[in-house]
Amino acid sequence: MQEDVENRTINFAISTTKLTGRTIISAARKFFQWRAQKAHAKPLGRQSVKQLLRQDQGATNIEIEKTGIRDFKRILDKYGVDYAITKNHADPPKYLVFFKARDTDSLTAAFKEYSAKLVKKQKRPSVLKQLRELKALAAELIPSKMKEKKQERGDR
Repeated sequence: MQEDVENRTINFAISTTKLTGRTIISAARKFFQWRAQKAHAKPLGRQSVKQLLRQDQGATNIEIEKTGIRDFKRILDKYGVDYAITKNHADPPKYLVFFKARDTDSLTAAFKEYSAKLVKKQKRPSVLKQLRELKALAAELIPSKMKEKKQERGDR
């Protein structure tokens, strides 16, 4: 929708000391050159599936779980892969990531980095688990203090 609005309105500013016909014509030429470049420019990074398929290079897809989709997007952007993500409406929702067939080399590098990141995350100890263990240990060391609090409340 935003692109439609941009296509309908034109704003251009000319910096000149004297506004002449030549200045207006040269500004119009520059504008039309810019417009032609914009029309031929390919979108990069995240795109819609329709835009990705319009580039006539073939598209491949893979499935990814929701847990790591944000990290995967960051890595794909880092490697400059053109991709499109759609949600698969299954019981556990999964995402289909479409990418251009030409990007397979950069995609394999992105996959290697993503899988290394996942392995690193799994090896990391859980802070919540450690906190629960320390909480249980502290409760074992000071059980009498907690009982006294309950007794004091009951006496009132």
